[in-house]
Amino acid sequence: MKTIKLAHPIDRDRRQFFCTAAMAVAAAQFVLSGPASAQPGKTKPETSKIKRGTHTSFAPLKQVDAGVLNIGYAEAGPTEGPVVILLHGWPYDIHSFADVAPLLASEGYRVIIPHLRGYGTTRFLSSETPRNGQQSVVAVDVIALMDALRIEKATIAGFDWGARTACIVAALWPERCRALVSVSGYLIGSQEGGKAPLPPKAELQWWYQYYFATERGRAGYDKYRRDFSKLIWQLASPKWDFDDATFERSAAAFDNPDHVSIVIHNYRWRLGLAEGEAKYDDLEKRLAVAPVITVPTITMEGDANGAPHPEPGAYAKKFSGKYAHRTIKGGVGHDLPQEAPQAFADAVVQVAES
Repeated sequence: MKTIKLAHPIDRDRRQFFCTAAMAVAAAQFVLSGPASAQPGKTKPETSKIKRGTHTSFAPLKQVDAGVLNIGYAEAGPTEGPVVILLHGWPYDIHSFADVAPLLASEGYRVIIPHLRGYGTTRFLSSETPRNGQQSVVAVDVIALMDALRIEKATIAGFDWGARTACIVAALWPERCRALVSVSGYLIGSQEGGKAPLPPKAELQWWYQYYFATERGRAGYDKYRRDFSKLIWQLASPKWDFDDATFERSAAAFDNPDHVSIVIHNYRWRLGLAEGEAKYDDLEKRLAVAPVITVPTITMEGDANGAPHPEPGAYAKKFSGKYAHRTIKGGVGHDLPQEAPQAFADAVVQVAES
């Protein structure tokens, strides 16, 4: 793996100049092939067509010291292109964007796809750092990564934990976020909000959160993390017939030595069963009031998402800038970027150019 410390700052207004170069870079790294269903109602040209599952790997990952972490990340596209940061969720990894990255690179974007803390090649710089998974800290990691790579501003897109993190960056640091794509919409929460009971059917969807609240659950996830994660994939995307190879590419990221600690802390923190770090208290107070997001945003939802998620009408008013919502049809589940890469890439391009 290549280790770097700094990258050149971008010039966000030179996208057209670098588009041709980006096409060559993308062609060298990826092979684009296969049809994809067009999405209705587009006001701008779509990205090049691609078939789901065409790409299974990235160029060699890079590593950079950023904040309390040494972050492993994939990169594609021209180094001087406008930046897009793609953020995965649990229990997934950067391979959720294996087909999205070359599409964006071919459009002239510099694409950065980091492993979140507790995943893949990302490591803590110190053994003394708390293995903290509270919501604000993951967003702080993204800002630290942008600082380390000298990225002034980026379009940020993600799903699951990644969507929540992208929303937090957009809410707390709008000057660093050009635009936002968030699968399942506005996902910022609070410990106080987590205390409110849900209707029984909704609580049932969160069964693993209560399992993780016990030491039996922690031990069970540690012992059976692959079996557990595959079950979540199946429940969250009931119509996605992924093969073993697809799952194993992502499952390797769960071998990270901090993975279990981060996941367990994340879900216990949400229920108020684990403390966060005091230095993030001010950020959490700002998030607890559910701040409105002002940057241009597209929210997305698959029509077969089996994971807990809010209805679009419940969060539309949380976006005060240019905003649109898209429901992607065709049996698309929770891992929308991997299941519908064309639709996801098109949304990123369109919101970034809005």
